[in-house]
Amino acid sequence: MTIETLPKALLHIASTQPERVALRRKEFGIWRDITWAEYLRKVKYTALGLHALGLSYGEHVSIIGENRPEWLYSALGAVCAGGAWVGIYTTNPAPECEYVVTHSDAVFYICEDEEQLDKALVFREKTPKLRRLIVWEMEGLKHFQDPMLMSFAQLLELGEATDKAQPELFQQLIEQVKPQDTAGIIYTSGTTGPPKGAMLSHENYLWVGQAARQVMYTTRDDETISFLPLNHVYEQIFDIMFHLTVGHTVNFTESTDTVMADMRDVSPTVFHAVPRIWEKYYSAIVLKMADATWIKRTLYNMAIKIGTQYNNKALAKQSIPVHLTLAYHLFYFVVFRKLKKRLGFDRIRFGGSGAAPISHEILKFFQSIGIPIREGYGMTETTGVTHMSDERNFKVGTVGRALPETEVRIAEDGEIVVRHKGIFKGYYKDPEKTAEVLNDGWLHTGDVGEIDDEGYLKLTDRKKDLIITAGGKNIAPQFLENLLKFSPYINDAVVIGDRRKYLTAIIVIDEENVTKYAQDQKVQFTTFATMTKAPEIVDLIQQEVDKVNRQVARVENIRKFRILDKKLYTEDGEVTPTMKVKRKSINEQYKDLIESMYAA
Repeated sequence: MTIETLPKALLHIASTQPERVALRRKEFGIWRDITWAEYLRKVKYTALGLHALGLSYGEHVSIIGENRPEWLYSALGAVCAGGAWVGIYTTNPAPECEYVVTHSDAVFYICEDEEQLDKALVFREKTPKLRRLIVWEMEGLKHFQDPMLMSFAQLLELGEATDKAQPELFQQLIEQVKPQDTAGIIYTSGTTGPPKGAMLSHENYLWVGQAARQVMYTTRDDETISFLPLNHVYEQIFDIMFHLTVGHTVNFTESTDTVMADMRDVSPTVFHAVPRIWEKYYSAIVLKMADATWIKRTLYNMAIKIGTQYNNKALAKQSIPVHLTLAYHLFYFVVFRKLKKRLGFDRIRFGGSGAAPISHEILKFFQSIGIPIREGYGMTETTGVTHMSDERNFKVGTVGRALPETEVRIAEDGEIVVRHKGIFKGYYKDPEKTAEVLNDGWLHTGDVGEIDDEGYLKLTDRKKDLIITAGGKNIAPQFLENLLKFSPYINDAVVIGDRRKYLTAIIVIDEENVTKYAQDQKVQFTTFATMTKAPEIVDLIQQEVDKVNRQVARVENIRKFRILDKKLYTEDGEVTPTMKVKRKSINEQYKDLIESMYAA
C-alpha cells in the first residue's frame, strides 16, 4: 500500500502496531490507554457514520472542542469519508464561529459540549448548509430534543451498524481520497483582518511530517503531551503529522489548568509549547528559588553560574575545560536533575518552541539547566514548518536550517520567500489573497530575515510590524518585546514608535508574580487595576525596563511606558488564540493611552 493520504497512513501504523498505545487521555485523575487498533476502529465508525448521514466527497466538517481523542476521531473520520475538517477555537464567540462555519460551507458541526452547542444554536438559522449538530459530551443535554442534534456515541453506533451492513465500504471510501485533496482548512488568527481559510492537502501534511522527522528524529517510543489548540497547525505537527508518520504516543491533558501536573505524570520525551508557556516556566523557577532556603538558593545560583559558563562555551563551539565540565555535571546531578524531575522534564530529549518568536535569554536559560529547546519557523501556509534545528546542530538566535528539499530566498526588501511540498493550496474562496502570497509555488511569508553562511535563518520581525522612527531608524519591536518579557514581572509588552521621535511601550504585568511581590513588599492595593497604579509597582516595572535599555542601542531605548490595568484577551480582539498581539487592535483600542506618552 502506497502511503499517500492520511487515511492510508493511519491504516498502515494501526496494522503494524495494533496493540501499542496510540493515545492516552486523563479523565477524573486516571489515565486511559487507547491502542492503535481502537483508534482506527473509532475513526472508521466516525467516517461511516458521517457517510450514512450524507457527508459527500469534498464536503467540510467543522470541529470545536478542547484537545481530546474525539477531536482526532472527528477530523480523521471526516477525511476517511472523503471530506475535510475545519477547526474552530473554543474561545471564539458565536459570531466568529458563525463566520468560520458559513465561510467554509461546513455541513456538520461537531462540538464538545453544551457550551459549544449553544453557539451553533444562535446562528444555525443563518447557516442553511449546516445539516447536523453532533456533541461529544451530552451532560446537560439528555432531555434536549432537536431534529438536528445527535450525540457522538450515536454517530459511532450508526457507523458500526453501517460497517456490519457494508464491510467493504470503509476501504472504498479511503480509496477515493487523493493526495491533492484538502484534508484540513485552518483559519488564520486574523491579526490584520477577517480570518482566511488556509487549505492543506494530504500531501502537505504527510510531506512535512516526513521531512521534519529527518531533522528532529523521533521514534514510536516517544511520548508527547497535547494541550495547545488542536485546530492550530503547531499542535497538528505533533498530533497528526508526526503521529501518523512515526506512531508515537500522544497524551491528552485533563484540562488546560492541569498541564503542569499532567507533565509530571507523563514526563514526555518531546515537549512543544509557545513562548508564553516557556516564559511562565522560567518565571516560576526564578521566583520559587527566590523563596527557597539559603542553602538551596545558594546551590541554585552557583549551578546557574556554572551552567551558563558551560553552555556559553558549548554554544560558541569552544573547547570546554575539564574542571568546568566536571563542575557542570556535579551541579547537574545535585540541582538540575531534581529541578527537571519536579517540572516533569526529567525524560525530555527535545523541547520545541514555535508559533511566535521567543527570547534568546529564555533559550539559553533552559539550555543551561539541561533542557534543550529548539526554535522552529513556519506558518499555517507552510503546513507549520520550513526551518528547524536538530538536537546537536543549532544556533541560538536562529530558527534553524531549511527542511530537506526546501528552497529559501531573501527578497530585495528582506522578505523570506520559501517553496516546498508543504506549501498550502491557497485560501478557501479567496483567489485574490492567495495570489498576493503565492507565486509559482513560492510563498511570500511576510517575515523579514537573513540567512548566514551555514544556512541558518535569523528572523528580524514581521515585515508590516517593523518600526521606522521619525529619525529614519529601522527597529524590530519583537526583539525588544522579548527582552521585556524575560522579566518574571512582565507578561506582555507592545513596543510603539512608528514615525515617532522615540519608543514607548504598553506593558501587561504578570498578575501572579507581581501580586506576590506586592504582598512581600507590603504594597497597598485592593484590585488588579489599583495594583497596576501603585507607585511601588510602577517603580518595579521601570527597573525592568531600565535593564532592557542597558542592553540595546540608545535609539532602541524605551523612554516611556504605561501599565495596562487589565490582561489582554482573545475575546477583546487584543491577542490571537496563540497569544500573538494584534498590534492594529491595540493601537486602536488604546489610542488615548499611547498619545499620552507622546504629549508635550
